[in-house]
Amino acid sequence: MSTVRIVTDSACDLPAEVATESGIEIVPLTIRFGDEEFVDRDELTVAEFWTRCVNMSTLPETAAPAPGQFETVYRKLAAEGATGIVVVSLSGALSATIQSAELAKRSIVEDDGIDLDVRIVDSRTVSMGIGTIALACARAAADGGSIDDVEALAVDLSDRTRVFAALDTLDNLKKGGRIGGAKAFLATALSIKPIIDVTGGVVAEAGKQRTRSKALAHLVERFKSYDGRVENLAVLHADCSDVDVFVEMLAPHYDGEILVGEIGPVIGTHGGRGTIGVAFHETT
Repeated sequence: MSTVRIVTDSACDLPAEVATESGIEIVPLTIRFGDEEFVDRDELTVAEFWTRCVNMSTLPETAAPAPGQFETVYRKLAAEGATGIVVVSLSGALSATIQSAELAKRSIVEDDGIDLDVRIVDSRTVSMGIGTIALACARAAADGGSIDDVEALAVDLSDRTRVFAALDTLDNLKKGGRIGGAKAFLATALSIKPIIDVTGGVVAEAGKQRTRSKALAHLVERFKSYDGRVENLAVLHADCSDVDVFVEMLAPHYDGEILVGEIGPVIGTHGGRGTIGVAFHETT
């Protein structure tokens, strides 16, 4: 195992087995349903999350990891022989997660004097956008890349990461107060599927399509517009029965393996069940 290790958070939506195989440590956020609090993926599976959401009139809340959670992971990796850590964090514009990672670094390096080089990079993205950056960095570290090399790669990829998706339901936007009830009802009656885009670390509207099939076709056409200038393609989905169909639609337009990750509670709280999209790195 490389002496440079990668740490990210559970908003990355990387499949657990992929993270484990790559030596990536994932620090979980927490999810609150009223007075109940759960550690993402540890105490609440993705399936359990969606089941709970169906029966709630309000959205659950998400909370950044405490600095101590990052500290525990840093200490563990140091004990395993790591000399450097690159943290790839959920967009700092959307969460305080990156601040927790910074506070933990200060605690163990400055206060405790542990000889560990910790570099923290704001991915400025979400879901498998984060996951693809973390995975590329883990591969670079495993190939012997220095901490400077791996940090530079993370920064570079954060600039080149593209994430766009289609929402299937407006329920979560309605519950979260981002869209009025009447507007949500009308949009649902017309089968409108909003398209979203992650730009500069925030989620923005990027149009709408009239049906699910048109939304998927739109995503594929938009992906094709990059004309092969793509690497590390991943599909992200929130409990979608048509994810295999979507992967098959993309496959003729991409030479490599398409990694599929399931959107978990952190991102799913806002996007809602049925959200589907792509994450990749644009090449020059």
